[in-house]
Amino acid sequence: MSISNNGNLKLAIQKKGRLTEKSIELIKLCGIDIDNYSERLVVQAYNFPLEILFLRDDDIPEYVQDGVADIGIVGENVVVSKNAQTEIVEKLGFGKCSLMMAAPENITIKTIKDIEGKTIATSFPRVVQNYLNENKINAKIIEISGSVEIAPALGVADMICDIVSTGNTLMMNKLKKSISIFESQAVLIRSANKPLNQAKQEYLDKLLRRMRSVLTAKNSRYLMMNCPKSSLEKIEKVLPSIKSPTILPLADENLVAVHAVIPADYLWKIVDSLKSLGATGILLSPIENMIP
Repeated sequence: MSISNNGNLKLAIQKKGRLTEKSIELIKLCGIDIDNYSERLVVQAYNFPLEILFLRDDDIPEYVQDGVADIGIVGENVVVSKNAQTEIVEKLGFGKCSLMMAAPENITIKTIKDIEGKTIATSFPRVVQNYLNENKINAKIIEISGSVEIAPALGVADMICDIVSTGNTLMMNKLKKSISIFESQAVLIRSANKPLNQAKQEYLDKLLRRMRSVLTAKNSRYLMMNCPKSSLEKIEKVLPSIKSPTILPLADENLVAVHAVIPADYLWKIVDSLKSLGATGILLSPIENMIP
């Protein structure tokens, strides 16, 4: 992999895995134009001073720590597991999963105390050991790279601790969720001991503004509706608008149009109240970007 020294901001992302597509999607929603990346290890953006490095997710924290990459997108669980000298700049809201204890269906694990004396297979020994230490539990940890779910069936371990998204893999291996020990999502990281130069810091600030605009928009919706003037004060109290709603006059002098930005999942919590106050023509639209 040839990495140029052209002063561009260098962003490391997972080459292949559950975070790859979402990371690329976020970059493109930020208005950054990049080529097809499927067979390449380094991609240069056309319209932003950015180079993207495609790496194994386990390697990203160390590359960022050492300054080979200026920033990286990686799972929070990997950051904790690798214990590299990095810091989280922004939580990105995708790639959510749990690092979870799971046991065979015939073993009952109700509380953390039920893990006492067990043997646990995991790819995240540091995180699991920290959790056991915090809860004063003695258990044996066996580090396994890949195919952790099969360990109990092979008699290698009593239970496992692994990343769980849907839980389908656990069910296929006759395992059941027991205790969640860590909640993870994709995060943007930077080195904790190698500060960026002024130019790269300015590039990062611009990138962060774009990312935060995209993330805010993703979690928001644009609400439009008509309502009676007489109900306007009560409707304003119902709306969890990010800012004061926009009120527009209509041809019917007794009605107004109300426009507001609300949390994406909130409409169904307030729709009955809005209808009871006379709101009609309720329309909810996605937002591509929102700049404060």
